[in-house]
Amino acid sequence: MPAEHARSVQTTWYYTLTSIVFFVGFFEAVVALTLLEDVLATRDPFTMVLIVAVVVSAAVQIRYCWFLRAGRAGGLPAAGWTAALVGSAGVVWVLGLFVPGVEFATAVPLWAAASLIACLVPRMWRWVVLGVGAALFAAHVVLPMVVLDRSLDEMPRGGAIMFLIYSTLLPFMLISSLWWWEIVVRLERHRRTAGELAVTQERLRFASDLHDIQGHHLQVISLKSELAERLLEVDPAAAREHIHETRLIAKQALEETRSLVAGYRQVALDDELENAREVLTAAGASCALRVGVVPADAAVRAALASVVREATTNILRHSEATRVTITLRVVDDASVLSIENDGVAASTVAPAARAAGSGLAGLRERLADVGGRLETSTDASAGIFELTATVPVEESVRVSAGQVNA
Repeated sequence: MPAEHARSVQTTWYYTLTSIVFFVGFFEAVVALTLLEDVLATRDPFTMVLIVAVVVSAAVQIRYCWFLRAGRAGGLPAAGWTAALVGSAGVVWVLGLFVPGVEFATAVPLWAAASLIACLVPRMWRWVVLGVGAALFAAHVVLPMVVLDRSLDEMPRGGAIMFLIYSTLLPFMLISSLWWWEIVVRLERHRRTAGELAVTQERLRFASDLHDIQGHHLQVISLKSELAERLLEVDPAAAREHIHETRLIAKQALEETRSLVAGYRQVALDDELENAREVLTAAGASCALRVGVVPADAAVRAALASVVREATTNILRHSEATRVTITLRVVDDASVLSIENDGVAASTVAPAARAAGSGLAGLRERLADVGGRLETSTDASAGIFELTATVPVEESVRVSAGQVNA
């Protein structure tokens, strides 16, 4: 996956994971605090052991949340993790039967474990897992009354309604969060597919154009060569003429092929500017594009377009820029292109310096061919890196003025 999109997808997963961990962790924290309240009131050491079991179960559940990245029905992780999830919550479920008044609270960890597992199994099994979890939750409340002859009045010490509400919402929150994550992943997959199709279409178009040029000329060359071969002994002068025409046709085919390739290699400055803005915006950076006057000379425009493309690539590869400003203006009969970003950090200064020795070196040579120069500056304290390309121009055409923000 390209870095500019991988970062946004990864950020979405972090947001999703954070919300899930917060909800599960908050739920388990309420259980632990409820038990702690009971410990402060009764000084029961058994309840203190139960609190430790709840903390262990909560830690396993939070770690288990990382496996939810597989999405709904993404499959269970290694059996050991699932066994630890169910086992730690089961210990809380069993120990909670012997502490009066906390039946609702100590039923929560096993229900939370069932909710996490339900997210990773197919839809048919999802309802089975949630049904079993709900049955165990209800059994945890009913068993003390039936087996231990515990009265209903002494069971919940407040908060029972809260536990029921949170327990009901937990599986819906988990499944809806994963549904949103799946949408992001599916959109990214479709975007990559669309990009691959666009490249394939462009290759087919190039192949078609090349076939049109080469197919026709090669056919003519083949016919004239065959005719020259037949006339070589009968009419050498005519054969020589056909050979001469064959050479001219081959030369014409070579020139047309070079023109075709050059046409594909030409870079439109306005297209590169718009493409840079779109790509940087997709990568999560706010891109301000200020275009005043563009040079009329095609060679200058192509050189500046290459600068835009290379600078955009370097920003995506070597920085975490959140703001980029691209400015094209005329200063003292020179076209000046400046690209500034705020992605400089201690870890990115070195890569930027290395880039200056490879891609930027090639840009300096290309700008030198049109009489221009390339300069870079870094303000590490402000986190700013600026690249400036200056090319002298004699004639310019104004295409747009003002500022466009994306």
